[in-house]
Amino acid sequence: MARLGPGDTLRVLLVAESEGLREQIGAILAQYAGEHRLFWIAQPELAPRRAEDLLPHLVLVDDDLNGMSAPAVIRQMTVSSPNAVSMVMVDERGMAVARQAVLSGARGFITKPLMAEEFWSAIHQLLTENRLPDQQAGHATTRIGKVVVFVGPKGGTGRTMMATNTALAILEQTGQGVVMVDADYVAPALDVVLNLEGERDINTLLARASRLDKDLVSSVLANHTAGLAVLLAPAPIYGVMEISMPQVEQIISQLRLMFDWVIVDLGALVDESGYAFLDSADYIVMTVLPELVCLRNARLLLDQLVARGCLEDRVWIVLNRAGINGGVTKNDIEERLHVRVRHTIPDDQPLVSLSVNRGVPLYLSHRRSAVARAVEEFAAMFVAGTARQPVVAESMPEPPAPASNPFSRIFRRISSTSAAR
Repeated sequence: MARLGPGDTLRVLLVAESEGLREQIGAILAQYAGEHRLFWIAQPELAPRRAEDLLPHLVLVDDDLNGMSAPAVIRQMTVSSPNAVSMVMVDERGMAVARQAVLSGARGFITKPLMAEEFWSAIHQLLTENRLPDQQAGHATTRIGKVVVFVGPKGGTGRTMMATNTALAILEQTGQGVVMVDADYVAPALDVVLNLEGERDINTLLARASRLDKDLVSSVLANHTAGLAVLLAPAPIYGVMEISMPQVEQIISQLRLMFDWVIVDLGALVDESGYAFLDSADYIVMTVLPELVCLRNARLLLDQLVARGCLEDRVWIVLNRAGINGGVTKNDIEERLHVRVRHTIPDDQPLVSLSVNRGVPLYLSHRRSAVARAVEEFAAMFVAGTARQPVVAESMPEPPAPASNPFSRIFRRISSTSAAR
């Protein structure tokens, strides 16, 4: 399903070779679209497979492609993502390409250079027409929670410690609903670090992922005494679990409706199921250690995320065990990764190990420790840095003042012509 529904973040797949066009569209969406994710594909032959994984609501195809024409991409999109709205972008002399694209299944076209208000008015109209039936009336008022995925480029980076203690800090600082998801299916740990026992785990939801509701999900969640809800992973004795992108999307979408914050602890082995969680994330927190192997893997993971359409400003780098003897300095790390280190956590491995073995997070057991204070500062900074206006699921932001839109007239005329044929 790739039509906007309650709780959905608008997913846009851009097929274009121009990085400048990607930046321009990203700026327009940031200004007008509210909560959204923009995925950029520079190789058109990869677009159909990515569409199957991402289930975009909107597909934007540039006409300036090498190796494949825009109408050919549109034709493939109608198969791989039939419910998505497809639009082609052409220059003023590209009317023939625009007509072919519409005949191939595009819902419309717009001419370059893009004008922000005209562009958003056009896609807003098309997306509104393509909403799920129960969205047409536009009366739902569901708030949408943020999804934050904690990931490490290797094992032992302190990812689970950061995810758990940050979740508890956000819970205390905001008073909002927080749920954690254990997405490490090779070596799950949330049950140990939080001293939780649950008879049910995420496996219970997978078979019914397309029919989830609040009651079912609530019945599966484990509850920590601090007020944290947790979706546990199955014990590793049952083998590595496989979870598909649609299943992840359905589960995350339901959790968004139930909680203000969805904190995912993702395993170090990032396979396709791992990328499914990363693709669903509003923000990614990557914990790194001051060592060269970890930093090399971090740069590779960053490159992979960017290749999948994730903007680097959505990735927050946290340096754990800062100040360890012989460790790489923060400045050197920023130079190697070409990104800013958002925060540092001091080294106190004996205390962290004690916390894990007792099943009591540092934020609860050793609140005055340097590590707990650093996590508390990070949580406050993260909440402030990712603050946004409450999102209402019933409607995307309206376009600017509805002045006469020449695109709408052109689009309707060509669509009518193609329909007549």
